[in-house]
Amino acid sequence: MSKYLVQANYVGEGLKGLLKEGGSSRRAAVESLFGSVGGKVEAFYYAFGDADLFIIADLPDNITAAALSLIVNAAGTAAAKVTVLLTPEEIDAAAKKSASYRPPGA
Repeated sequence: MSKYLVQANYVGEGLKGLLKEGGSSRRAAVESLFGSVGGKVEAFYYAFGDADLFIIADLPDNITAAALSLIVNAAGTAAAKVTVLLTPEEIDAAAKKSASYRPPGA
């Protein structure tokens, strides 16, 4: 499984739903959503600032992450952004790969 960071903002009816249902209820709904596709929520935090919500989760693959992003964003009650997280070991492996590249203007 791969790790993902989800940043979300509640909008319109989503804010009203959060006020009505509370934060714990929304966490349970998100855990259920991720579980329904074989994933697991590792961390779930509300925040002040640019994003209302931060989630770190395990998901089977990028296609599953994209599907969840499409489903949540299409609902129109929250705007979510998904970022793939890489381990230090994955970066080590990436650093060992070589490719032929010509920078612009070179």
